[in-house]
Order: sequence, then C-alpha cells, then structure tokens
Amino acid sequence: MKVFITGGTGFVGTSLAQKLAQEGHEVTVLTRSLKGQPAALQGGAYVEGDPTKKGPWQEKVAEQDVVINLAGASIFKRWNDEAKKLIWDSRIQTTKNLVEALLARKDKETHLFSTSAVGYYGFHEDELLDESSPSGEGFLAALSREWESAAVKTKDSGVHVTVMRFGIVLGRRGGALQQMIPAFKWWMGSPLGSGNQWFSWIHEQDLVDIFLYLIKQKKITGAVNCTAPNPVTNRELTQVLGEVLAKPTFMPAVPGFLMSLILGEFGSVLLKGQRVVPKRLLDSGFRFSFPDLRSALTDLLG
Repeated sequence: MKVFITGGTGFVGTSLAQKLAQEGHEVTVLTRSLKGQPAALQGGAYVEGDPTKKGPWQEKVAEQDVVINLAGASIFKRWNDEAKKLIWDSRIQTTKNLVEALLARKDKETHLFSTSAVGYYGFHEDELLDESSPSGEGFLAALSREWESAAVKTKDSGVHVTVMRFGIVLGRRGGALQQMIPAFKWWMGSPLGSGNQWFSWIHEQDLVDIFLYLIKQKKITGAVNCTAPNPVTNRELTQVLGEVLAKPTFMPAVPGFLMSLILGEFGSVLLKGQRVVPKRLLDSGFRFSFPDLRSALTDLLG
C-alpha cells in the first residue's frame, strides 16, 4: 500500500514509518525540512512541506491508500495564548489541509487515520471511560472535538476515517517519559497533587502495532482509544517508575497550587486525568504486548 504520514519524524512517527516500510509498504513522510533527514527511507521517501499551509505536498495525498495524521505541536509546556494557538493550529489546520487534499482523489479507496487524544473526555475521577463516553469540558476536550470533526468531514467523499484517541505515549526517544526520568534519577520523583488522578498510557510499540492491525483490518472506523488496558493513578506511576529505575520515591507530593503556578492551565492536565480503556480494540481481539505499566517501563528502561 501507499502510505502518507504527517508528523512522521516524531518519535512515534519514525518508528511507525520504519515498521511500515519493513513490511513492504511504500511510505511517504511529510517533513518541514529535508535537511537533517536520512537521504532515503527504505521503502519510501520524504517530501518537504508545512502541513499547516497549503502547498505542492497536498498533491501526494490524493495518490495514497492510507493517510496517517500524527502532526501536532507538543502540549508539554506552559500554556499561554501563543502556546495554545500553536497547539490548536498545528492540529486543526493540518487536518483541514489533509481533508482538502483527499477530496481531490478520484475513485480511490482511502483510509484516513487521524490522531486525537483521551483529553476528548475531559477530566474525570474514577469513572471508567470507553469510546462511547461523551466529550467533556476544557481546552483539550474542545481541541479534540474540533480535531475529530475536521477529519470526519472526509467521510462525505467516501474516505474511511478512524480517529485514534492517544493516551500518554511512553517511548525511548521522546514524550512524557523522557521528561519524567531526570527527576527520578536525582531521587526527586514524587506524586503530583493528590496522586489519585488517573494516567492513561500506552507503550510506543503497542501504538505502532495498533496502526498496523487497523490498516490490515480495514473495517474498524470511528473512534478508537489507543491506551493500555490497565490505566494507573499518578501515585502508582510514581511508585513503579521509581522501582524500575531503582530510585525509590520518598519525596512528598508536589502541591497542586505549585504545579498550577509553574505550568498555568497545563498544570490541570497533570493534576487531573481520565481513566480510559481501549474497549473497541479489546473487543476486536487486539492483543497488547505491554498491558501493564511495570512490563512497559521495564522494557523501555531496563
């Protein structure tokens, strides 16, 4: 198959592009600059372009069998008006440009996999959330709704659309885990706020395997929660991460007001959470390689 990926140079996208190419797919990765990229991707190539802007790169999209939209600026920063605009535009404008490009295809069966996030559900306490749960309140929930709405518009032209609601991706080369490790290595790891907030996560390998599984399945469309089947609380995360790193945690919890003071509105993302399960994947028979946090962290950090 011909596969086009936006956000394919991030830590998830890089692994996914390599795996797809290894399986014999013809992969095209969109990158803002060809400088610094490998001369060639085995089984595919890089094309230069800014996904938030219209351009020649869109002509490539109409030729594809599968389009995977991973683009989006990191949310792991203090949110001010400028940061929120970047987070919003990097997702919404990219998706709208992809949709526009897909409308130009001619009688070609195409499957769009567009990223969203478990932030769609808003903040919850112990309530168990699956794909049938309604959207919630807050910036991330509003962003996810708009993000998904933009992608789903391609259904009107016959495109199969699967919305991938990511949990926190744990990986070796980037993401939240790499930002947590330094504090633990200095024996400074500790729960955040109450420590009772839920943390819905997924191992990077399982996330890549989910994409491969859904591409082969072809029939699973709509929303799919891309999270491990066993979410944990922030306190459990802190304990297990400390044990895997052999750095037992004994520091008191970081006060919630301090998190809010340092990170502003983004602090609420870390102090609150949602307990999300991948019901549709489990019901369809998908098997996770890393269903529990300890096995995931041991693989990534052992």
